[in-house]
Amino acid sequence: MPTEHPLTDAIAALTPPARDVLAGWHARALELEPSVTEGITYGMPALFYRGRPLVAVAVTAAGYSVYPCSGSIVEQVAPLLGDLKRSKGAVAFTAARPLPVEAFDALVTARRAEIDASATTASTATTRAPRPSR
Repeated sequence: MPTEHPLTDAIAALTPPARDVLAGWHARALELEPSVTEGITYGMPALFYRGRPLVAVAVTAAGYSVYPCSGSIVEQVAPLLGDLKRSKGAVAFTAARPLPVEAFDALVTARRAEIDASATTASTATTRAPRPSR
């Protein structure tokens, strides 16, 4: 049965240290954007902003990964990631090679700005005056 809080439930089901790591990033995301809701994206519990996936942090075989739910955000914040392993849509980290807080903040705020921009564009597109007929 689906739950209203899939991320909170997933974190609670983990054992330390994974529970502490994910709970910390969850708390930080809530500080950055208190209006988020929880949901599932790409099979992972995630935080959503304005109905769109904002960020997911997951336990992986090698440690942890953060997913900003966009193919362009990781590259935008690359200078803050140092030599952490990354792909187009994810950044991998471990306890020994942690994700810098400023990098997480940049991932979340850049994704939030991307969502806001797309919402503004969509809103503008629906409120434009109709073209005169020819």
